[in-house]
Amino acid sequence: EAREKADNLNAADSLVFQTEKQLKEFGDKIPADKKKPIEEALERLKDAHKAQDIAAIDKGMEELNTAFQAASKEMYEAAQQAQQPEGNGSASAEGASGDAEVTDVDFEEVNDDSGKKG
Repeated sequence: EAREKADNLNAADSLVFQTEKQLKEFGDKIPADKKKPIEEALERLKDAHKAQDIAAIDKGMEELNTAFQAASKEMYEAAQQAQQPEGNGSASAEGASGDAEVTDVDFEEVNDDSGKKG
């Protein structure tokens, strides 16, 4: 039981660290309506960690992961939409050049003069 408690505390500590790091790195890209639930879940997890309340830690980690996944999904979709018009242009250019496929092949040089000696 002590090991399980230590593992949960370590997992919570790691998740808090990673989440804070990601919020610093991507915070300006996360919509406010998605960022607030992350920050609230993060605070609840920190409180549970300080209290060493394993049940609250488990719940807090689940809430934090759920909130961050929702924000990550939205950021990913926004990035895909932003790249789509640009991507279509380069895809059609690739398609045009893709018709002339370049293939490396091995070849053997045949010297015609060697057979005509005599």
